[in-house]
Amino acid sequence: MAEQFGDSANNVIIEEANKGLNPGMIVLLVVATFLLLFFVGNYALYLYAQKTLPPKKKKPVSKKKLKREKLKQGVSAPGE
Repeated sequence: MAEQFGDSANNVIIEEANKGLNPGMIVLLVVATFLLLFFVGNYALYLYAQKTLPPKKKKPVSKKKLKREKLKQGVSAPGE
């Protein structure tokens, strides 16, 4: 499916029709596919972890903070 054009010096220029995908498009598709798989996999792992892992434990409150809270409420701390 080559087309021929004649220019002013009667030289014949043959243009080939581009067949298939160009390399840039292939690289773009591969990178986009890997990114999509990465995000879908991370989301699936996140959902799995939410179902199977126990809830996160709260940090223990320090004795200093307990004492301060009790003083704010007007209750004397034990041992004082």
